[in-house]
Amino acid sequence: MTVLILTCEQDVTADMVVAQLHRRGVPLVRFDPADLPGEGALSAEYVRGEFRGYLSTGGRVVSMDGLRSIWVRRPGEPAAHAAEPSEWLTAESGQALYGVLECTGARWMNERDAAAKARLKPWQLRLAHHSGFPVPATVVTTYPRVARQFAEQYRHVVVKAVSGKPPGEPPMALPTTLVPPDTDFSDVAAGPTLLQRYIAKRADIRLTAVGDRLFAARKPAEPGQVDGRYGDTGHTWEPVEVQPRVERSVALYRKLAGLAYGAFDFAEDSEGTWWFLECNQGGQFGFIELETGQPIADAVAEWLGAPGECA
Repeated sequence: MTVLILTCEQDVTADMVVAQLHRRGVPLVRFDPADLPGEGALSAEYVRGEFRGYLSTGGRVVSMDGLRSIWVRRPGEPAAHAAEPSEWLTAESGQALYGVLECTGARWMNERDAAAKARLKPWQLRLAHHSGFPVPATVVTTYPRVARQFAEQYRHVVVKAVSGKPPGEPPMALPTTLVPPDTDFSDVAAGPTLLQRYIAKRADIRLTAVGDRLFAARKPAEPGQVDGRYGDTGHTWEPVEVQPRVERSVALYRKLAGLAYGAFDFAEDSEGTWWFLECNQGGQFGFIELETGQPIADAVAEWLGAPGECA
């Protein structure tokens, strides 16, 4: 049985998992949807109630009924590398590829419907509440009056993107930013704005969940630091123990979201409370493993190579 990894050509995190799968002797095929059609090819037949399908790339051919699991890591846009790319060809190629893969009995990391829903930050916040995480007070609004009242109530608030980085080359950085007390909120009417109570943190926490296995890392923050993704604090990530109540909340969140994998970000305050910020269903873990030595790639390889239902 074969593991299918959907990712682009240059993906160091995927490389780490590929190495672990090779070590375990698990057959795998690495496929970039951007190569379909072209370097990648597929065929599927539906005859008399029977389904047969094949996927090939780089001289390798895999039968759809021979797929053990599918890891949606960092796939390119279907048909992006085609000789004559177009929106129509992208739509056709995407429908064909993912439609055929959904016909298999393979396990997904993560299921496509669950992954799409998990990207919605407002839904994440609601799910985090249901899962028992401490969540900073948040508002998403296009009403300037509501934004102003929220800022007056909580006094120290930050603004952050609802959807993450906007598309485009080069990518635009949108760091979480403190809102000055004299902010004019009239521009809120121009687009949905997410405001959140500022958590004065003493550390950033990244918790990577691979099935039931949890890997937490901690990096001390500088006084007044807002967004740990930008700027060098001089600190490195170190392994940290997961508190039982956090472990229970992570398990419930994964169950409700239907996720096999999730990268959770928390802000640790002065009392040691981990405040939920977000869960990235496809978040990076390579940098965490390289700094902490935690065997996350091996855990992903173990999940992908194991038979049975999603843990």
